[in-house]
Amino acid sequence: MLSKETIQFLEDLKANNNRDWFLENKKRYEAFKKDYQQLAASFLDALKPLDPSLEMLEVKNCTFRINRDIRFSKDKTPYKTHLGLWFSSGSKGLNRSGYYIHLEKGASFIAGGLYCPESEDLKKMRKEIAYFHDDLEAILEEKNFKTEFKDFDRNEKNTLKNPPRGYEKEHPAIELLKLKSFESSQAIDFLSVSKKDFVTVMSRKLIALKPLNDFINRALTSE
Repeated sequence: MLSKETIQFLEDLKANNNRDWFLENKKRYEAFKKDYQQLAASFLDALKPLDPSLEMLEVKNCTFRINRDIRFSKDKTPYKTHLGLWFSSGSKGLNRSGYYIHLEKGASFIAGGLYCPESEDLKKMRKEIAYFHDDLEAILEEKNFKTEFKDFDRNEKNTLKNPPRGYEKEHPAIELLKLKSFESSQAIDFLSVSKKDFVTVMSRKLIALKPLNDFINRALTSE
């Protein structure tokens, strides 16, 4: 859970997203950062027994800097006004599937899978789907996954109109092969982060993604 002070800090930062205000509220930021790190630690304690691939993770591997990268953005506000947590067995330069938590008033969600992979990883995903689509289809139809996440997040931006090169339109998994991104998400109530059972409830939901993450990571580590 997060304290009311942390939640208020995010709201105040959104209304005053500038360096002067941030420096004036440095003590509040330090308290926010401590709370943020404690939340990450609590999730690690909850998720590690459920997914051994996360065993080597530390808090620093799962949190993000509050500073925005504004080099190529039209939006020059310097600070993030949301809180994100990422739990994955991947390391720097090594893309892997994982579990994501996004906390922002009016736009909070939990998610997992592989977001917009690079060309080589996308090829690996399609190869795995082409040969083992029965495995993936079973995962997507599994009761816990279906209850929590229903399916991949599908939209026009992450789905090809035509079959990808090298695959026939008659392939039994052609709709899965058309995907360019492989994530599933569920919207959550931002204020639920202040509840004592928040970590327990969200961890139970997130772990429904483990079979999907395992399938994706199997694909990414294949030759």
